[in-house]
Amino acid sequence: MSTDHVQLPPGVEVVATLSEAAAWIPDGAEARTIRVTLAPGDPGAPPHRHPGPVFGYVTEGEILFELEGQAPRVLKAGDALFEPGGDVIHYQGANHLPDAQSQLVVTMFAPPGTPILTVVSAQELEERRHLRAASS
Repeated sequence: MSTDHVQLPPGVEVVATLSEAAAWIPDGAEARTIRVTLAPGDPGAPPHRHPGPVFGYVTEGEILFELEGQAPRVLKAGDALFEPGGDVIHYQGANHLPDAQSQLVVTMFAPPGTPILTVVSAQELEERRHLRAASS
């Protein structure tokens, strides 16, 4: 993180910076802020992709998070996340806690009128299986 944030007023904290994010944002994109609340043990959406990059923050609980080419990992409250969107498959975004709610807030940059997510077919998952870092 750069030193640009040294002069912030008390109570203001930069929790994550992703300087290369601009390269992923589609021309003409709109910003969408989305809150995802997952009940205890909720598996989240099936494997899908987003039309543009997503930058977010876990506000509560724990999220089991997996993107194509990356090993699954558990993100806890206070952790930031990024996914480039486009062709990359988002395999998991599940509530890792069996007995408590989990929540994250994300900002997605996507062309106007595009869906928040598009579910990936079983056939495509099979065709791209070699790109997945871990099998579940």
